[in-house]
Amino acid sequence: MNHLYSKYPKHFHAVDCIIFGFDIAEKELKLLLIKRSFEPALGEWSLAGGFVREDESLDDAACRVLCTLTGLSELYMEQLYTYGEISRDPGARVISTAYFALIGIHELDPEIRKSNGAYWCSLSEIPDLIFDHRKMVDRALKELVEKVKVYPVGFELLPEKFTLVQLQNLYEAIYQRQVDKRNFRKKILSMNLLEKQEDKERETSKKGAWYYRFNEEKYKELTRNGFFFNLVVS
Repeated sequence: MNHLYSKYPKHFHAVDCIIFGFDIAEKELKLLLIKRSFEPALGEWSLAGGFVREDESLDDAACRVLCTLTGLSELYMEQLYTYGEISRDPGARVISTAYFALIGIHELDPEIRKSNGAYWCSLSEIPDLIFDHRKMVDRALKELVEKVKVYPVGFELLPEKFTLVQLQNLYEAIYQRQVDKRNFRKKILSMNLLEKQEDKERETSKKGAWYYRFNEEKYKELTRNGFFFNLVVS
């Protein structure tokens, strides 16, 4: 039935992925960027993206872009916003739907990353990005800050086992400010969503810190019974 719309102008539709990762050692939230390998803007910094194929939904296209770039599937991904300014892309009229994704830096194979020309960049050192990609990043970061306050999505950025210090470092990196250690621990432990493990992390201190694990099944069960995750701390 495509012929019914033949008299209307055609546009390109793309997806762009804002991919956040958390560097535990450097205590920083980072952004995965690529060096653009084609015109327009050849050689400039860009988000990972691509055009939507005829046999794809928007979500499928974003999943394909993420999987091709990282080699990972079933990542946390969320549709963010659609950008349709007329002159946003000098190559053609391109409407782009942005997604943000969360991955653990520890999960991404460095060889796959290098082969795809992808680089982790600190949020404090983001270079100039093509088109309206910086607007996409800023909007995604604001969304992430609000999201982690009321949903446990931050755990997507951590290994399966983590310490309370690492968890607090993560939230401080997302909030881009320090939080009170006592209040943070009291609040997160009071939810009874963390399982204390039998081993300790001893790389950063002789005494060692206990590892914990987020219990996703318990979170789902509590949510069904009216529980609300809330990690708003001062």
